[in-house]
Amino acid sequence: MMARRVLAGLLAAVAAGALVGCSNGGTKFDWRSSCATTPEGVVQCPPDKRPAPTPISGELLNGGSYDVQQDRGNVVVVNFWGSWCAPCRAEADDLESTYQATKAAGVRFLGVNTQDGRDNARAFERGRLTYPSLYDPGSKVALGFQVPPNATPATVVLDRAGRIAVVIRKPVRAEDLRPIVDRIAAEPPSGT
Repeated sequence: MMARRVLAGLLAAVAAGALVGCSNGGTKFDWRSSCATTPEGVVQCPPDKRPAPTPISGELLNGGSYDVQQDRGNVVVVNFWGSWCAPCRAEADDLESTYQATKAAGVRFLGVNTQDGRDNARAFERGRLTYPSLYDPGSKVALGFQVPPNATPATVVLDRAGRIAVVIRKPVRAEDLRPIVDRIAAEPPSGT
């Protein structure tokens, strides 16, 4: 069962990589030449080179629906996770503490549960995370990103205009994530 999940995750990553050439307002967005990637796998896009806003919507894990448009004007931190993922369990407290510390500054968090069963995902989230999560067992949300997350866990920070500012392709810790979120939140609004 675990091997199938790993294989499905790898296939989703390959498919996401194939979408790098998605259009951005009619022009091809080449994130590799527009954004810088650190040796640790953190992709940072400068404000003047960020891709057009990424549409994110779907069914919430605990019912209802979500559309990122409702959070336009806020920084949105999107975390891809699965209950089957040990690094996801390890980073959950860091994500929650960063959410609690930054929400008053106009920062919203959204989880995207991937390759998972709803009951397992709900059990994982219960008592751990207070922000909402999309239920995306087929990993379709990741395929919409012009800078693909390519991993689980992965965390994407959208600026107030909904553009990708940072993609972290590894588990996060509060002491690393908080400065990134604070920096993006402190940017002057543009295109909101």
